Amino acid sequence: MVWLIPAVLRLPEILSFNYPLITMSHNVLVIEDDPGIARVVRLYLEQDGHRVATAGDGVAGLKLARESAPDLIVLDLMLPRLDGMEICRALRQESDVPIIMVTARVAEADRLAGLDLGADDYVVKPFSPRELAARVRAVLRRTSRQVAPDRSPRIEHDGITIDLNSRTVLVGEHKPALTRTEFRLLAMLAAEPGRTFTRNQIIDGVFGYDFDGFDRTVDVHVANLRRKIEPDGKKHRYIQTVHGVGYRFGNA
Repeated sequence: MVWLIPAVLRLPEILSFNYPLITMSHNVLVIEDDPGIARVVRLYLEQDGHRVATAGDGVAGLKLARESAPDLIVLDLMLPRLDGMEICRALRQESDVPIIMVTARVAEADRLAGLDLGADDYVVKPFSPRELAARVRAVLRRTSRQVAPDRSPRIEHDGITIDLNSRTVLVGEHKPALTRTEFRLLAMLAAEPGRTFTRNQIIDGVFGYDFDGFDRTVDVHVANLRRKIEPDGKKHRYIQTVHGVGYRFGNA
């Protein structure tokens, strides 16, 4: 495991930092097998006003995630007993809890693999715990945002129904399980059928200006969404690619 803080930065100094506290406290679960790293991350998140629980291995982490229903999970990939990828895969079958993956793998393919499983963000080691705390705040802000509150609470189009209040989607009689990010993406596109959104517009509208990802993140979330709502994965009935520009919902 990679240590998170410089050796000269000791815990009393960490506790002396002053951070602007967020307005609402959240329950955060940190699944990390290095007790030193887990402790430092916990201190920084508690400085932000969060209630933090920790788990030291994958099996315990998955169990605690299911029992405590946290508002967000900080998930290390390299865990004993059950790795972070398997935990993310299991949780995405039953929950849309925001997940920030922590990984020492720097290759883009590895980061995309985590996003492909449904992670909302990632942090590459070594990193600053202050950066992680900022990313937790950013993910909580964008996942708690209401989707298009000034529009009709229901969007219906060509066999698909999107309920903005209950955050549910029906495709015919099928009810796909979407993550919060996937739902926000679908609602944004479907609210204006035929309009082409660039990747930057999608990043601004779905992830927020504080998102520090890369362009292919949008493509990964679109691909995940298509697998869940498109009746034929090869014929894009709902979400269409506008080559060289971005994506649109339905036909222009």
